[in-house]
Amino acid sequence: MPENLSTKPGPKTIYFDCYNGISGDMALGALIDGGVNLDELRELLTGLKLAGWNLTAEKTTRGGIAGTRALVNIEKGDVTARHLADILAILDRADLPPVVKQQSRAVFECLAEAEAAVHGISVDRVHFHEVGALDAIIDITGTCAALYLLGAGRVVCSPLPAGRGEVHCAHGKLPLPAPATLELLAGRGVPVEGRDTGYELVTPTGAALVVALADSFGPIPAFNIAAVGCGAGSIDPGYANYLRILVGTPELVEGSIEEKVAVIEATIDDLNPEIYGYLMEKLFAAGALDVCYTPVQMKKNRPGVHLTVLVPPEKKKPLVDLIFAETTTFGLRLTEARKVMRTRDTETVQTRWGPVRVNYTPGPAGGLPLNYAPEYEDCRLVAEQSGLPLKEVYRLVDQSFRDHFGPNGEQ
Repeated sequence: MPENLSTKPGPKTIYFDCYNGISGDMALGALIDGGVNLDELRELLTGLKLAGWNLTAEKTTRGGIAGTRALVNIEKGDVTARHLADILAILDRADLPPVVKQQSRAVFECLAEAEAAVHGISVDRVHFHEVGALDAIIDITGTCAALYLLGAGRVVCSPLPAGRGEVHCAHGKLPLPAPATLELLAGRGVPVEGRDTGYELVTPTGAALVVALADSFGPIPAFNIAAVGCGAGSIDPGYANYLRILVGTPELVEGSIEEKVAVIEATIDDLNPEIYGYLMEKLFAAGALDVCYTPVQMKKNRPGVHLTVLVPPEKKKPLVDLIFAETTTFGLRLTEARKVMRTRDTETVQTRWGPVRVNYTPGPAGGLPLNYAPEYEDCRLVAEQSGLPLKEVYRLVDQSFRDHFGPNGEQ
């Protein structure tokens, strides 16, 4: 068993290696095997305020390889068929960290949308049978809670194997992959590869977990692996029936951080140029992280503008609606990207005319900051009050800032 990583600083990259599929209990077992403290996880899940369950983990082997199987034991055999609203109500009143509640909601909403599409009904009419039972609620919320305890900052998932055969469920005998599983994976950029086996390799719960939680799908990213966890499937087919997770830290430049952003793009050749300034102000007010206009030459040799907007993923929709409302574009391109940023600090330099803030990136110990820049608005105010040229204000602030750190970068 790897060392307890629950209290280690993050953020961490978690790679789901689904070489033999994924289910809710496999994900939970892999995260426990990968370093999540079981007692901490149980304590966190008591925040669901649900009685009649107990979470245990046991060491096992599959195909001669050791791993962990997570077991949710239900005292009274809860098989309640809950609606989405019932489960969301449980999460709303739960005493859980906001990110755990948010991610758990996202998983169940994905499942509800898939089931609704498969059965041709509205989302609010979907009855969760297997995934509405208490053990499935613990599997899903427990997986989100385990990621939280590990300090997950990014989740990446491998291609998913699709087996053939049949599965028995509340609706009777269904083909594999299950219709809800295929609906979850369709159109979401999840790579799928065929596998000649009669087992259900990817369950609807497993598919919903990776669709809702993974930032991207593909090969193992560049990162430093700190631990490996193996979560056992419920059956022992005679080979290593595991979901494997890799836990580590991103391979980044020291002193930088990484986060996910949504990128919204459009090319426009028929908008009144006076509107662009107004549009930029509106986009920033609505939560944009950055807005960029790039001149381009478009079809029929028309000059145009390429609009690029960076925004936190959760604020994407309002900005999409704003761009459609305020511009003449008929379509947008939406992608997700990883943003790598240097850590930044601020130092205040005193001048005769008042303080000026300087933003800087800390350098190596004992050295000057790697990069620094005086705050424009502060410098402009000093220039207006002093009558000095703005470029001279920048020069004076630059010199004062360097003097503040000393010749060797020491404050």
